[in-house]
Amino acid sequence: MVRILIVEDERPLADAVARGLRREGMAVDVAYDGDSGHEKVSVTRYDVVVLDRDLPGMSGDELCTEIARSAAVTRVLMLTASAEVADRVSGLSLGADDYLAKPFAFDVLAARIDRILARAARIDELKRSNLALDARIAARAIELGEAKAELAVARTDRSRLMASIRGLHDALALQRNAA
Repeated sequence: MVRILIVEDERPLADAVARGLRREGMAVDVAYDGDSGHEKVSVTRYDVVVLDRDLPGMSGDELCTEIARSAAVTRVLMLTASAEVADRVSGLSLGADDYLAKPFAFDVLAARIDRILARAARIDELKRSNLALDARIAARAIELGEAKAELAVARTDRSRLMASIRGLHDALALQRNAA
């Protein structure tokens, strides 16, 4: 089940979004300030955090940066009243995966969360494919290394054989000259 965290200080908005996302079949937690949001992100793995920028306590910008720096694969959708282009760009540069300005239509929020999750699934599939490819490349490198070692042994054997043939040839030449 998809786990969502909503970090929004406007309680009626946060609760309404939570109800809507639960109706969409998602597991939703809510934090009403940045510090609570940070605590929840620290102990629970969320697929998406819907994050307001202007929060009491830890700001949404700080929380977004913390999430982006962590090893977690949590995606961030900033949901905020800061709607200027510069605000959107700075939010995305902090590590947000998407940005939606208030006021918004719930259906647009749900669609954006779905797109974030679809992109995340594609990225995870690519990572799995890369790991499988890396394993095949490593196996092939081992095979090539073994073949190279066998070739080196064969070359050594060939050199010994050639030296032995030359020795026999020289011995026969000496016998012919002596006779």
